[in-house]
Amino acid sequence: MNQMISTEKAPAAIGPYSQAVQAGDMIFVSGQLPLNPDTMDFVSNDIQDQTRQCLDNLMAILEAASFSKENIVKVTVFLKDMNDFAKMNEIYATVFTDHKPARAAVEVARLPKDAQVEIEAIAIKNA
Repeated sequence: MNQMISTEKAPAAIGPYSQAVQAGDMIFVSGQLPLNPDTMDFVSNDIQDQTRQCLDNLMAILEAASFSKENIVKVTVFLKDMNDFAKMNEIYATVFTDHKPARAAVEVARLPKDAQVEIEAIAIKNA
């Protein structure tokens, strides 16, 4: 049975979806925008600040489900502009130091609320 995961430490869903869904030992974290969960506003217009907030939101959701970053097996990064890849990657590398999950990074035409970055993840307990 699937369990919907929700925490106030990450932004509330801005549509008809869950912050994450746990299915057995797997959790699928919805794309996280760079929204401050208290204000639901962007932390800034800087790609590095936005990347950090996306990752903070993602980690808060994992924690709410008793998962950790070491359980992440796949990350997808959606970028508004691939020219921001290096700056995004600098922040990403501070979070994923020893544990390096598989990752895809793609440029998209537009993201919700005109964000510069959105990050989603899949994690497996005991992975």
